[in-house]
Amino acid sequence: MVTRIRKWGNSLGVRLPKAAVQASLVRDGAAVEVTVRKGEIVVRPLKTDKPRLADLLRDVRPGNLHREADFGPAMGREQW
Repeated sequence: MVTRIRKWGNSLGVRLPKAAVQASLVRDGAAVEVTVRKGEIVVRPLKTDKPRLADLLRDVRPGNLHREADFGPAMGREQW
């Protein structure tokens, strides 16, 4: 994938192609670490971000929902 670096205020910015974003852990607002290794810029997502509910439920569809499971009557101090 090829993209271009653009001026953004006094800094430079790069837009990530949609395919790269979909194949990675990067989401809008995610924290990333930027390092330079042997002259190459490496952008790595930080794994400290808590998952958002919308991200967890993104692929849930009526066709992949399961029915409620019945585990029988309460056997201890469970409250139903």
